[in-house]
Amino acid sequence: AAAAPAGPAGTGAAAGPTAPVSLNTATVDQLDTLPGVGPVLAQHIVDYRTRNGGFRSVDELREVNGIGDRRFADLRDLVRP
Repeated sequence: AAAAPAGPAGTGAAAGPTAPVSLNTATVDQLDTLPGVGPVLAQHIVDYRTRNGGFRSVDELREVNGIGDRRFADLRDLVRP
């Protein structure tokens, strides 16, 4: 039997969350677990959510101060509205 060619390898202890993080309900601490997101950027995400009544799509993450194209590309599969 062949091993699956895709998927996480190893224990995944430092790979971040295993399930998509909800942009609409996650705390600053939960958002801080995402790769490339520290406490300041996590707070920007929460502030955006508060000002705009939540995220309707993951694409809105691009409108958060501090999230550029590269960081969005890294995060889009790890979050959900």
